Amino acid sequence: MSRLLPALLGALLFIPPISAEKTLPLVAEATGADLEAPVPPPPPSDIYRSVVRVEVATQVADYRTPWNSGRFSGGTGTGFLIGNNRFLTNAHVVSNARRILITKRGSAQKFPARVIHIAHDCDLALLAVEDFTPFDDLPYLEFGGVPPLESQVRAIGYPVGGDRISVTRGVVSRIDFRPYSHSRVDSHLVVQIDAAINPGNSGGPVLQDGKVVGVAFQGLRQADNTGYIIPTPVIRRFLKDVADGTYDKYVDLGVTEFPLHNPAMRAALGLPDDGFGVLVASVLPEGPCDGILEAGDVLLAIDGKKIDNSGNITVDGEKVVLHEIVERKFAGDTVELDYRRGEDQRSATITLKPFPHARIFAMRYGERPRYVFFAGLVFQPLDFNLYATYQFESPRVRKIYQNYVKDALFKEREDVVILTRIESDRLTTFITGFAGSVVNEINGTKVKNLRHAHALLYAPDPPEFIEIKLEGVPRPIVIPSAEAKAASERIMQSAGIYRPYFLDEAPVSAE
Repeated sequence: MSRLLPALLGALLFIPPISAEKTLPLVAEATGADLEAPVPPPPPSDIYRSVVRVEVATQVADYRTPWNSGRFSGGTGTGFLIGNNRFLTNAHVVSNARRILITKRGSAQKFPARVIHIAHDCDLALLAVEDFTPFDDLPYLEFGGVPPLESQVRAIGYPVGGDRISVTRGVVSRIDFRPYSHSRVDSHLVVQIDAAINPGNSGGPVLQDGKVVGVAFQGLRQADNTGYIIPTPVIRRFLKDVADGTYDKYVDLGVTEFPLHNPAMRAALGLPDDGFGVLVASVLPEGPCDGILEAGDVLLAIDGKKIDNSGNITVDGEKVVLHEIVERKFAGDTVELDYRRGEDQRSATITLKPFPHARIFAMRYGERPRYVFFAGLVFQPLDFNLYATYQFESPRVRKIYQNYVKDALFKEREDVVILTRIESDRLTTFITGFAGSVVNEINGTKVKNLRHAHALLYAPDPPEFIEIKLEGVPRPIVIPSAEAKAASERIMQSAGIYRPYFLDEAPVSAE
């Protein structure tokens, strides 16, 4: 579950159908092509031709005035051809896109493109152009494995500082499991290189021996020449996931673990001093391990691989975090856990599944903000975008947001509805000090989600007074029903609000 917890990521910079069984091996299986004589890599000029410049016009939603269209902006990135009318790039390059244009190397012509699949949790996207004919003669770039430490790679792209293609070389300095800054919440395998990843490099291929070993995607602000690439295990998982036409997102084990380095703690738990085992600190409510594992259990092995006291396992001679096993699996796949509870040695088979409630902590892209406007009051569901916009000072709001998953608040509140704004009007003159509070009840009924709040506020036969109770606020908001409709129309006209609500998530981009 540690992968789904919010992280402080200010230091990171963006820069045919398959079978139901989607499990990926931890070590790539050899194919017939692998056993043949090695094919020499294509000359650099051919590789460069398959790397394209991506220009994007974006529209970013405005969560302070959710009825408005949002702010228009733009940017550039890089992509590369991996198949018939399939260009791979970063999700953050094309997020919130209203228009996408692809330019070939050495050409001034811009070709309209669209997003085929996008995965914000692993920062990858597939694009297609409207007319692929001009790209027919370009070779498809092939994927390699994870580059070993101290090996040399080269990053290709269109970074700031010029209009032509740029090639930089670097050395693989680290293979790690780190946060991906695009979603603000997900962590996956990364490869660190000592070549700078600058704006515009994002989405470009990183090559070794003529094959793609990663996609450039972010850098470290406080360090020189430190860039990160998305390695091929993450890329292959994304491509295998979308091969059936849909992206099913990542699954999670649903536990947080604590290292067991302390000899005294190990002795208290009755564990031998052998350097293996981690403590289960918490189990996600309604997660895949709920009802099987308990806080205080000791995880010993996952899929037969022993877990050391730092939470790592050994795969192909390299140490990786235990969650890497789950990273390469899909919903419906299973994982075998060996654990200890007290003196008992136990085993369990866990069926993995997605956990959508944890996305409250993830940055949202390409969606119109949901809201309800009623008699000068603006109600919105709490998520990362709203929290980042308003920086709520109420300790109650902060506690509910931070504990939403841990305390299983999603069982009672599908949405945490917040009163975010109070527009000025004679009806709202004395309604002050309430903005930034959680809506608890409307007309004596506990609010479950934003759609429920809308139904209660816009009931066909409302009571004489609409009474809104807020979390931790002793005095309710009381609005005369007879005046509410006229007030709403009056305020909407003066504030330029063209519709009183939007309840369904819908894309604002051309995706």
